[in-house]
Amino acid sequence: MRQKFNRIIKSERPVLVDFYADWCQPCKDIPPILKEVKSTFKESIRIIKVNVDNNPFIASHYQVRSIPTLILFKRGSVQWTGEGIVDQSELNSVITQHLNRN
Repeated sequence: MRQKFNRIIKSERPVLVDFYADWCQPCKDIPPILKEVKSTFKESIRIIKVNVDNNPFIASHYQVRSIPTLILFKRGSVQWTGEGIVDQSELNSVITQHLNRN
């Protein structure tokens, strides 16, 4: 999983990663928000989910201390991190800002 994850986040296209756990109640509020974000940005962005219980090394490496945590990557580097439930308008703003950068 680590190699696949690293390959995905090194993309030219921004990648939004949702760090979650099945037992986390607030984590269940994130998928509908991400669905709306994806419908807004379509193929301009990739969104993936990482279960922290199944992938503790990845979560630890990116210092995910609470869930849900969203991290936006571009070319393998962290562009933005949001903890807790982040609303759609804030996510749209962050993504738009990073889509317009080279």
